[in-house]
Amino acid sequence: MFKVGSVFVPVTDLKKSASWYEENLGVKKIDEWEGGAGFYFPSGSTQLGLVETTAPQPTEFAIHGKKKNVYFNFVVEDINDVHQQLQSRGVVTTHIEDFGGMKCFDFYDPDGNIFSVVDEAEGSPFHSANIRRLQANDIE
Repeated sequence: MFKVGSVFVPVTDLKKSASWYEENLGVKKIDEWEGGAGFYFPSGSTQLGLVETTAPQPTEFAIHGKKKNVYFNFVVEDINDVHQQLQSRGVVTTHIEDFGGMKCFDFYDPDGNIFSVVDEAEGSPFHSANIRRLQANDIE
């Protein structure tokens, strides 16, 4: 019934950010509107919207103490390759961490927005193959 249509990211310079996201995330522009632009990913159905703001806005929230969590993450098939590609383009990244099979790292856009990249281990309940099985069972 429901699925995520678009995820919106606050940016302070729409033109600069649009180029950055196209170059580093491989998104393709769909269209622009007053103060924003929409993009699609080469695979998947979720779209990305950039919305121009006058000041940076947080893309993460506090969960306890100084620990924070991002609002959404990007799933990739080869986290090592993605990490290396972003670093070779000068994108600020954290080190890849392994949490019992799930690997992840964070990266920052020009506004300092933080995003997580994850690669779930096969067999994980959150791995895309398991999600597809769950979705198929819902259809039956």
